Amino acid sequence: MKIIKKIIKLSIAVIVILFIFSFAFFGYSKLSMKLEIKNANNISLYDKFGNVFFVGNGTNEWISLEDISSNLINATISTEDKNFYSHFGFDFPRIIKAGWKNLTSGKTLQGASTISQQYVKNLFLDFDKTWERKWNELWLTLNIELHYTKDEILEGYLNTINYGHGMYGVMNASKFYFGKSAKDLDLAEASMLVGIPKSPANYSPLVNYDLAKKRQYLVLSLMEKNGYITESELNDAYSEEIEIIGKKNNINLNTVMYYQDAVFKEFETLNVPKSFLDTGGLKIYTAFDLNAQATLEEKVTNNLKNNDKLQANAIMMDPNNGEIIALLGGRDYSISQFNRSISSRRQVGSVMKPILYYSALENGFTSSTCFTSEETTFAFANKQYYTPHNASNVYGNKPISLAAAIAYSDNIYAVKTLLFLGEDSLVNMAKRVGISSNMQEVPSLALGTSEMNIIELTSAYSSFANLGYKVNPHFITKIEDANGNILYEANNDKEQILNSSLVFILNNLLTGTYDSEFVDYNYPTVIGIAKKLTRKYSIKSGTTATDSWTVGYTPDVVMSIWIGYDDNNEIETKDYMYSKNIFADTMETYLKDSEQKWYTMPNNVVGVLVNPISGLPSTEQDKNKKILYYLKGTEPTNDQIVFDEIME
Repeated sequence: MKIIKKIIKLSIAVIVILFIFSFAFFGYSKLSMKLEIKNANNISLYDKFGNVFFVGNGTNEWISLEDISSNLINATISTEDKNFYSHFGFDFPRIIKAGWKNLTSGKTLQGASTISQQYVKNLFLDFDKTWERKWNELWLTLNIELHYTKDEILEGYLNTINYGHGMYGVMNASKFYFGKSAKDLDLAEASMLVGIPKSPANYSPLVNYDLAKKRQYLVLSLMEKNGYITESELNDAYSEEIEIIGKKNNINLNTVMYYQDAVFKEFETLNVPKSFLDTGGLKIYTAFDLNAQATLEEKVTNNLKNNDKLQANAIMMDPNNGEIIALLGGRDYSISQFNRSISSRRQVGSVMKPILYYSALENGFTSSTCFTSEETTFAFANKQYYTPHNASNVYGNKPISLAAAIAYSDNIYAVKTLLFLGEDSLVNMAKRVGISSNMQEVPSLALGTSEMNIIELTSAYSSFANLGYKVNPHFITKIEDANGNILYEANNDKEQILNSSLVFILNNLLTGTYDSEFVDYNYPTVIGIAKKLTRKYSIKSGTTATDSWTVGYTPDVVMSIWIGYDDNNEIETKDYMYSKNIFADTMETYLKDSEQKWYTMPNNVVGVLVNPISGLPSTEQDKNKKILYYLKGTEPTNDQIVFDEIME
């Protein structure tokens, strides 16, 4: 009996304490500042010219509840929070039910967030799961419930929710998916739209129409269960053929969201406040160049229009500061949200060779250094053998210069170079120019058998484009809070890591890939686009059985483009030209109104007219003649030294 009395007293004490706490908490929330919700856009993205190109957790086109279809309002309440108009921000019976189900199943099967709670999460909070965040969510939910009517909260929620594909707010989403105002949505369209926010990557009809239909049926079933529609109306709406438009009204590009995703991924790594409570909203300034993005998308679309299955992955970067001005993580974000530019690694093929050849120049090679181009089997200890092959098994069967090896992308020359320098030399040089992917110290690394990400590869090439400096690739240039206080600013400091004179020599060697002076027993690898080029570029292509790359640059911009299949299917021979044509078309269009620039020859470098195939000083009998560049004192003589003999 005494135990029961103690339990009763303890229970009464707990209830009194909870009552006092709740009263104090409600009082604090009521007396606290009314939070501004209508204009509280959590994140705005600005391009390099200061123009807004994305507004998240808010919308530029705020509409009143009266201008939203009752079908969509009823579908939202039925699906997300059927007791919205009767609870005070928290649906305690639903919380208890969901908690019990999750506890007994051992899995998180159900959530119990109300519309008010979801609105607070979307508008004011970042995504961590700390107790501080939970406390803020509790206080903020009560705050808006005490200061705003239910209709005002619902209106704000519908104007800020994420409907996928960068569409925040019901009006933006209605126009994007159906090409009409939110007021004009019929039951079928409304139920389809309401099903998306739970997981836009799965339930968008542009991503997976079958899953979107299953989700639509669930929404309609909940509407029937809650008395908003009849069974007949459910069946009619589910059977209705819906036309999905899937177009934006402002920046009408299919690929901008890839860039936005990359910005947000970088944003999450930065040590800046991410909650509206701390910032009042964020302004994120980026390097985004709409002209570059539009040009890149257009050229990829035009070149690949006859092959729907091939995928593309490309970026454009300013080599002088590491700012990424355009990014294409796939051909169409509405079809595939997988961002290949930030999340995939592929074998890079021969675009690895310039890194090897810079190392060679640093170790005494010149533009005229010769190895014999011939079919070769390399023998190693423990009876290990390696037999690389040139493309189409074309060999010079004679000594060829470094210049010719680059122009033809000769694989035998590359492997001989790596073995001459030491198998660790390429790994060390790759790390020096910023490649962090794991690489094996094996002979085949000279042919690009290692996988890496396009951003680190492009950053490495930036060290050539800027004459030897290491830059940090980045999207975000500055972040401000709502009051204009700077929370973050990118560090554009450059570290010189390469010899600028040797980089100048390499940059000019990489113009040989489309130079007709190298037409001999073979053809330069990108000579097929030579007629498209109106200015000077350093260009290197690379291929594997499943990958096609082209990377090139001027002093102002570096561009990398990958073409291939997501499932690693082999590429047909005719498909290897796509990346080259996309590079030429994009760069020529993007740079057409800009000044033509090239690199100034350093004082310690000289140009010599040579036979570019043999590397020897030219004679009247030579058919091929080209000026190649050398450090003073290393100019070629008529005595050709073939490095195969030194290796032997």
